[in-house]
Amino acid sequence: MSTLTYPEVGATRLGPLPRGYHHLHHRNTVGRGPDDFAAAGAAITEWRMHRASGARVEASARRAEPGGDVRISVGLGPLRFTAPCEVIWTAYEEEGRTGFGYGTLTGHPEHGEECFVVDLAEDGTVWFTVLAFSRPASWYARLAGPLVPVVQHWYARRLGRTLRRIVAAG
Repeated sequence: MSTLTYPEVGATRLGPLPRGYHHLHHRNTVGRGPDDFAAAGAAITEWRMHRASGARVEASARRAEPGGDVRISVGLGPLRFTAPCEVIWTAYEEEGRTGFGYGTLTGHPEHGEECFVVDLAEDGTVWFTVLAFSRPASWYARLAGPLVPVVQHWYARRLGRTLRRIVAAG
């Protein structure tokens, strides 16, 4: 049985992000109005955003639910990295906000937590946010050093572009 690999469980939902980790905050618009908000929320919580970005997803449930396991896998051929996680929290019940946060399990190359949410602003803008804190757990993540945050930012931007395309396609 895998266990969470960090003590600050839930910090991406409640904040502040803990010290001693690399912090990631990416935010971009993905649409306008309640229909775009609903489409974006479903794409995030049903794993479609990750899959459409090129990641492989193995999840224990059709949509993100607290306690659910998910394995995200990115890369090509033998250079594929798998990241086992557990969904820590969801935001289905919050008006104007949908998404979830997951934390790293044993075997993940990093220690930390990441969340993916959409918010419907008062002016109708739909905002997508990725918020994370992490630090290396594996030898190869430590070896990659300063490259890891660069790759994390690139992937967050890719998810934002992917979600914008999903929403625009209706």
